[in-house]
Amino acid sequence: MSFFRSFNISSSALTAQRLRMDVIAQNIANVNTTRTEDGTPYRRKTLVFQERESAPFSQYLSRASRERFLSGSGAGGGVRVTAIVEDPSPFREVYDPGHPDADENGIVQMPNVDIITEMVNMISATRAYEANVTALDASKAMASKALEIGR
Repeated sequence: MSFFRSFNISSSALTAQRLRMDVIAQNIANVNTTRTEDGTPYRRKTLVFQERESAPFSQYLSRASRERFLSGSGAGGGVRVTAIVEDPSPFREVYDPGHPDADENGIVQMPNVDIITEMVNMISATRAYEANVTALDASKAMASKALEIGR
């Protein structure tokens, strides 16, 4: 596996985790948004991750590709975000008769965002980002040591 390939894999993960953090921040920012453009409360958003293939699937079926995979040149190509989807869970209902969006019974539908879940996801995204920075630094250090061999 080339060093540039490991850099690309780590950078794809950094990009995906940064987008994940952006979506988490958006969820937290809208925790009390009871009215969006379509008139409903804000719906929590999540990301769908998928492995980024480094080669077409047909190449993995051939014998030569299997040999390349065993030698380390057929490793994956990183990660990508395939979609940002809305959480279909029901909205929270809060009794607040003075709220402008309250129904005739004083019930307000609030977003389906749970701050605790978002904070846990934020910590997870931060740790994954840090782990990928560490992997990138290790690859960079290996490349630097390889260049020192020629001196």
